[in-house]
Amino acid sequence: MVSPTAENYLKALFSLTAERGEVNITELSHLLQVKLPTANSMIKSLHEQGWVSYEKYKPLSLTPKGKKKAALIVRKHRLTEMYLVDKMGFGWEEVHEIAEQVEHIDSTIFFDRMDELLGNPNVDPHGSPIPDKNGEIQQKNHDPLGVFKPGEKAKLVALAHSSSDFLKFLNRRELLLGAELKIESIENYDNSMVVSYENHPFETFSKVVCDALLVERLV
Repeated sequence: MVSPTAENYLKALFSLTAERGEVNITELSHLLQVKLPTANSMIKSLHEQGWVSYEKYKPLSLTPKGKKKAALIVRKHRLTEMYLVDKMGFGWEEVHEIAEQVEHIDSTIFFDRMDELLGNPNVDPHGSPIPDKNGEIQQKNHDPLGVFKPGEKAKLVALAHSSSDFLKFLNRRELLLGAELKIESIENYDNSMVVSYENHPFETFSKVVCDALLVERLV
């Protein structure tokens, strides 16, 4: 059995390698907010247990065993977030910290039942894909809204990140997944966009926000 702390390392490695391709211990320690010697010690331990491939001065990587384990932790986290929103009425900005705790429960039947009650969703409340029971994950290459041009339309299907502050920002503007957006204009100076959607005819979003809104093009 892997400890909750070790699981956090595996999940962090899974996330960083998906985002950046290569990861070093310094990046990992920054993400987990631990000192470098602490991270180094844990990585060596995970290497000895066969979860992580580690060579001094080389990028870290998960072994096949480690990658599957990490994906299943992500599965538990995202299923929990979906359950909290869909069945318990939590806001999408409220669920991360709770899911961080629940993901360490070691019960396959518990999460399989949760999956069944939810109707086997493919994505979590933020549009991130939920790995299946085998740890397989189907990544979808959505476009950021920031690449669209005036007059084009798109449907919001996911977020590039789901920090609480960002989700609260979207809540204040009543912008949720499934919203159909139209690019009204783009500011040449800073590439901010004026966007329209239901009950919001002219919302201005910075380039940072537009690049974090992942969309599907509408004809």
